[in-house]
Amino acid sequence: MANSFNDLHSQQFAKIMKKFIFILNALDIMAGLLKGKRYEGVLFMDMNTGLPTFKAYNRKPRVRRKDALVEKLPWGWIRASLKRMKRFTSFPNDLTLEEQLAILDKENELAKEALVKMHLFN
Repeated sequence: MANSFNDLHSQQFAKIMKKFIFILNALDIMAGLLKGKRYEGVLFMDMNTGLPTFKAYNRKPRVRRKDALVEKLPWGWIRASLKRMKRFTSFPNDLTLEEQLAILDKENELAKEALVKMHLFN
């Protein structure tokens, strides 16, 4: 009985070993493997072909588009990203508190005017 089980098991194992694995971008992956690179991915049975298929994960970083400059201000800028309007103001530390507050007030007014202009002309 033990011999028949081992024979049955080895026959099933031989059938499994004869299957080929379809690899997307096989030439690129093989070149990387020869250089010692490792690939992470998923191994699954393809429903159309019935063959085991390996698909490597795409690990490329997402490319984020740059923010569009709305207006350059005397002490900073206003930029528009996909989800937000960004305002930046920077001035030197050697200014007095009153001068810094005056700059902030003036920058706020200029930023408001720039946003109104942007919405009127777009």
